[in-house]
Amino acid sequence: MKKALTQIIRFYQKTAPNRIRNSCRFEPTCSEYMIISIDKYGISKGVLNGIKRLQRCKPPNGGIDNP
Repeated sequence: MKKALTQIIRFYQKTAPNRIRNSCRFEPTCSEYMIISIDKYGISKGVLNGIKRLQRCKPPNGGIDNP
């Protein structure tokens, strides 16, 4: 399941419009953050961390933020 979810996120990274992919305010990007978080914490907590990160992806937030 972890591998399938990672593949879905990678597919999104390749197919998302440039304006969405280039608008991320964080390093690593939100999608990469979710992949790292899933690998580190497992599916449930990793996806939850990724969703929380997406909710923070607006001004004035941004910068380097590792899971």
